[in-house]
Amino acid sequence: MRLDQRGDSAHSIAMTAEDHDFSHLDRFGRAAANVSRNPRLAVNIVLGAGVVLAWLLLGAMAIRGAESRVPGIDAPGDMMLRYLPGLPLPDLLERFFTLCLAPASLDGGVGAQAGALIVMWFLMAVATMLPSAAPMIRTYCEIADTARIKGEAVVHPLILVAGYLSVWLAASAVFAALTLIVHAFASSVQMLDPVVGATGAAALLVAGLYQFSGMKEACLTKCKSPFSILFSNWSARPGRIFRLGMAQGVWCLGCCWALMLVMFAVGVMNVFWLALIGLFTLVEKQTEGRLPTRVAGAILLVWATALLVVLA
Repeated sequence: MRLDQRGDSAHSIAMTAEDHDFSHLDRFGRAAANVSRNPRLAVNIVLGAGVVLAWLLLGAMAIRGAESRVPGIDAPGDMMLRYLPGLPLPDLLERFFTLCLAPASLDGGVGAQAGALIVMWFLMAVATMLPSAAPMIRTYCEIADTARIKGEAVVHPLILVAGYLSVWLAASAVFAALTLIVHAFASSVQMLDPVVGATGAAALLVAGLYQFSGMKEACLTKCKSPFSILFSNWSARPGRIFRLGMAQGVWCLGCCWALMLVMFAVGVMNVFWLALIGLFTLVEKQTEGRLPTRVAGAILLVWATALLVVLA
């Protein structure tokens, strides 16, 4: 398929002849019809709503965690979180928050807590990693627009996004398992606990070293330049586009998995550091050169060394 560079304006002109009259529908019906024939708009709405919902749930969970901790052994940002208004939430969400924040499995059993932790880590991935995948999704939409102008079959972009998120769902299961292992061996969830402290220092060390690795550079290059991969693997088959989304998810995971480990050093539900990691991954994927990557790696290594000295 040869690319047509006419863009959205050409797409609008090409589609004019195919427009239908939705005047018999009410306002909401016309809005739904317009969204259904504009995949890019549908993708923006769905992804935007998903990211906002993920941040709202993580914020509510962080507030509950700050309220449950004993004053004097606060996690970073707890004092600010306590001043935020507490909203009444359904019992299901309260139970979910309790399972995620508990240092040991509750009466629901380890299976219930593992499931809750997987959902929690997945929400963290949606909140922090999905925005940085915007260039990849936008590139796919642009190629899809060109294909539609030429009258070719196009797989909806949300299929690509589903493949991408499936990789992070699998990664969330691994992060959840690590969380359970740390909680099982730690006597408390405080950083000065030997197990928690050692885990945090190891996470910072691994994350710092990985920032200088060839694998990090290769994955980051793929994340920065998705066009060639998407174009060369273009298909009108949903299964292949889903696998293409998985492939892009693997590259993104390869780029960011070590940074997610930093959450073990700062507190898994520290929304301030979570936002910082999300912002950094966005900047890292949009910036030419490796300066941000190397600076972050150096900071993480110094931090790991300092934590090891404190624990010694």
